[in-house]
Amino acid sequence: MRNLESETIAYLRSPAAIRERCDRIFNLGCEDKLRNFGIDLTQIDKCADYVIQIMRDNYPTLEIPFHSRWQHFEVGNVSRLAELDRLLAEFSPLEKAKIKFDLAITSVLLDAGAGADWQYHEQETGQVFRRSEGLAVASFRMFCQGAFSSNPKSQLQADAIGLQKLTEQALIQGFQVSDKNPLVGLSGRVKLLQRLGQVLSQQTKFFGAEKPRPGNLVNYLLDKENNQLAASTVLSAVLEGLGEIWPGRLAIAGVNLGDVWIHSALGGENESDRYVPFHKLSQWLTYSLLEPLQELDLEITGLDELTGLPEYRNGGLCLDIGLLQVKEPDILHKPHQVDSEVIVEWRALTVSLLDKIAATIRKKLSLVDTRFIAPAELPLVKVLQGGTWSAGRKIAAELRQGGVSPIQIHSDGTVF
Repeated sequence: MRNLESETIAYLRSPAAIRERCDRIFNLGCEDKLRNFGIDLTQIDKCADYVIQIMRDNYPTLEIPFHSRWQHFEVGNVSRLAELDRLLAEFSPLEKAKIKFDLAITSVLLDAGAGADWQYHEQETGQVFRRSEGLAVASFRMFCQGAFSSNPKSQLQADAIGLQKLTEQALIQGFQVSDKNPLVGLSGRVKLLQRLGQVLSQQTKFFGAEKPRPGNLVNYLLDKENNQLAASTVLSAVLEGLGEIWPGRLAIAGVNLGDVWIHSALGGENESDRYVPFHKLSQWLTYSLLEPLQELDLEITGLDELTGLPEYRNGGLCLDIGLLQVKEPDILHKPHQVDSEVIVEWRALTVSLLDKIAATIRKKLSLVDTRFIAPAELPLVKVLQGGTWSAGRKIAAELRQGGVSPIQIHSDGTVF
């Protein structure tokens, strides 16, 4: 591989590239030079006020956790994490972190949009959950039952062999899928976890040569720093270590780029100059790996180097609140492929707008509480949790039956 190709791959895997490419599209939008969306920044205060109210409703003291998979495991006022900690009581701190990595990685990779018609009935509590929370609880129960382990004596793990042997029937059973309870992208989810199993065996640097498993990534990260760990280092490990699990995406010199797409408004000498990286699931996964690392007394630095997540709740908020307007009504009336310019443009504008929404929220909160002047006191990962994701869901429920996204997407279970 040539140096230029290696440098381009490394750049497209960086949070800096996500912001740079998204901001270029955003600036074109501000000049009204985009085909699909217009931008109205006069609505930014309205949006920030809406999100702040939801943050105060959800977290009255504004002590907000990270936007991560771990919050979903607590849905329905059931402390499944306390249940998990009881199961892990006899394990060492390092092994606990590895098990939590195994759980978080498999659960996040199963987290793409479930669709409006799917639900999960949790036998342990009698409660019914939908969407992300339903996927979280279903994957939590599958994990605790040993569905991703090849070792009956070590059920609380995921490993290369167990993941490669995962069948569609196992996921149908675990997620209670039927003709009356359809799950979007079922086969895509199974294939993603099967590919995860294959990649674990190939990427020994990250996942170990002997008994490879997602949790061995903890060892790699502990070797990188001394009591401090940059969030971007975790993302780099996720992107490099798991890059080959993503199906049929753009590639450079045979290297799969993952959640990277093309927008024609970006010009340049090279084809890759038009590439727009998002790495949504990889960043969501990174956010979800930080808490187990903190439990090992690691200090996580550079949180705001990562970006907001360009998915349909955050993007839907921007549309529903009026920060974005579609230029053609037909955009709202037909579903779009994930690689369509409509979706790429929408996602790029969402990334840039989330930064601006977060900055506006901090400015407003700093007028009543000096804690929130600095981004370090209210990083983007907490604004998302507090926050924009919940606001996107709430406003969608107010505007549309079933709280569906304002823009419909053909999902294969590996992007959203």
